[in-house]
Parts: sequence; C-alpha cells; structure tokens
Amino acid sequence: MNKSPRMKILLLIVILLILSIAAYKQWSKVPETKNTTKSSAEITSNPTDKNPQKDIEIIAENLNIPWEIAFLPDGELLVTERTGNLLKINSKAIIPIEGVRHIGEGGLLGLALHPKFTENHLIYLYHTTQSGNNITNVVERYRLENNQVTDKKIILQGIGGAANHDGGRIAFGPDGYLYITTGDAQNEQDSQRTSSLNGKILRIKDDGSIPSDNPFGNAIYSYGHRNPQGLAWDHQGNLWATEHGRSGILSGFDELNKIEKGKNYGWPIIQGEQTKTGMLSPVIQSGATTTWAPSGAAFYNGKIFFSGLRGETLYTYDIANKSLQTYLKGQLGRIRAVVLGPDNNLYITTSNRDGRGTIKAGDDKIIRVNPAYLQ
Repeated sequence: MNKSPRMKILLLIVILLILSIAAYKQWSKVPETKNTTKSSAEITSNPTDKNPQKDIEIIAENLNIPWEIAFLPDGELLVTERTGNLLKINSKAIIPIEGVRHIGEGGLLGLALHPKFTENHLIYLYHTTQSGNNITNVVERYRLENNQVTDKKIILQGIGGAANHDGGRIAFGPDGYLYITTGDAQNEQDSQRTSSLNGKILRIKDDGSIPSDNPFGNAIYSYGHRNPQGLAWDHQGNLWATEHGRSGILSGFDELNKIEKGKNYGWPIIQGEQTKTGMLSPVIQSGATTTWAPSGAAFYNGKIFFSGLRGETLYTYDIANKSLQTYLKGQLGRIRAVVLGPDNNLYITTSNRDGRGTIKAGDDKIIRVNPAYLQ
C-alpha cells in the first residue's frame, strides 16, 4: 500500500533531523582551535618574545620624584628624591637632607659614592639651597653609616640656582675625580663665561680642590652647555654627556656630546647642526621638531643608554654604528635616571610626579630592565 504524500514528507523530516543530530555530536568532539595571533600591544611590549615580568621589573614604587640611584657594596639601593630625602630602598630607611630647597627643577639631585666607599663611607650630594632671596646649588660630602649622614662638608659652592636649568648629575670618573654638570640657571650668557660655574661640566678632587691640569685654573672642565644632566664613560675612557636643548615654543635640539677637556660646546651661540670655529657640535641631536629632554646616561656593551623626560623613552646610541634606537616609548612616562647596576641590568627611575608628567598607578617607580630585552 502506498504511503500518502504527507507521510512521506514527515518521514523525510525525521530522517534529516536524525542526520543533523549525528553530525552535531561528531562536530562537538573536535577540539577548539585557539587564536594564537598576538595583538599589536603584546608585540610592542614584548618584541623579542621574552618574559617582560622577568626582563622589566618594578623594584620600588610610590616614590616622590626619585632623581638618582647608587648601589652600596651590600646591594642596597641608595636613591635621592628631589623633594629632599635620601632613601635606602631595601631597608626602607628615609634620611632627610637639611637645607634642600625644592623649587621647580631644583632640589636634591645628584648622588655619588666615593671610590673608596667601603673604607670611608663617604657619599656626595648635589642639591639646591636658598639663603634669603639667593638660590644656589652646592655639592656636599657626608659620611653614611647606620641610616644616618654625619660629618657634612661643603665640597663646592658658588653654582647659581634657579627654578629651571640646575644640572645636577655628579659622578666619579676613571681618573678618580668628581665630575659635575651645571645648568645655565636661566642666564644663557654664563655658559660662555669661564669665570662662571654655570652651564658647565666641572671636575674637582674628592676634597673639593682643583686638579692641576684643569684647563682654566678653576673647577671648569668644559663649557658652553645649557643644561647637561647625564654623564657616562665608555670602554675607552671617553666622557659622554646628555644635554637639554632649547625649550618653550621653540623646543628640540637636545644633544648627546662627547666631552673633551677645555672645549666649548656652543650654547647659546650655536645649536643643532650649526657650527662655528672654536666650538664643538653634538655627536647626535634631536632636530628642531623632536624633543628628548635627556637626563641620565649609562654605558654598556658599546652603547650609551640615556633617558627621555618629555620623550618618555629609553634611547640607545650605538657608538660603533653611529645609530640611535628607541625603546619603551610612552610605556613608563617620564624617565629620569639610567644607571648600570652591578648585575649588568639597567635601573631607571620615572619622574611622573614632577609636575610635568601624567601620574600612573604606583608612581614614581624604580624599574630594572635587562639590556638583552632591548637588543
């Protein structure tokens, strides 16, 4: 007996339903394929497929404008805060420094350990101070013991101070002398005067006396600087310095200079690629439309690493290849110090609480960076 058309259609629907259920069960057994394509953000933050938690690590946070880092022999991190405190990071000790005047870019700035610190426990600090209406910068020496500073001695004074352009980096060179960067303190013409300590790189002995081979019979080692803030020596003993170029509406022309004794680096007469007889132009400069606002500097593996405040970048200049590369751009905010640690890692400080940055969670910070992560 033949089935009715309606029964045939119903039977066909049942068969199709059974087949569909069987196909679904078979499909559901196939393992899910995950999307392994990296986002652009992941690629940017981790360019070499290393672990950023290992290669970039926050060492300390919630600091107040940390300016400089030094390493004590026991591994303790010694840090200056521009507001006037000397910090021992590992032991969480806070040591106020008397006489610091925190004004604009001035305050407690540079820090250096005596080359024989293990024997004498001497440290050197560069800071802004004020007497009446007179703002100046000084270099002082202290003995650091048991989370206290004692035996204060003024090593160098007479450096003009201002709300801007105070320099402030200090470091002992391979020759055992103390090098000091000073800004023009907003008086450009002082940079060209060898009778003024402003707008210079200075060199003195550990007791403040003048080396006999200084070129002008005073503390001046080089001149014609605007606001140098970074010092580093390469493997051949050559001195390199970072320097802030013009500011305001006409920004740019930041510099990396190779420093020679007695030479004139041109400010305010020449800048950028300009030249003039008797003056040295920078090895590299940012150009008229780019601003690095460079600060700290360190040498490692043939490269000068230096920070960018307004540039919010860690820069590297390869000396042999004469090439500039940029890293961490915009990721950490304003970068102030760059120091090579005893473990051959870079230690940097952020400066987002200095009134010119965007404060991020935990600012300001000390961050350890593996240089291999930047290759």
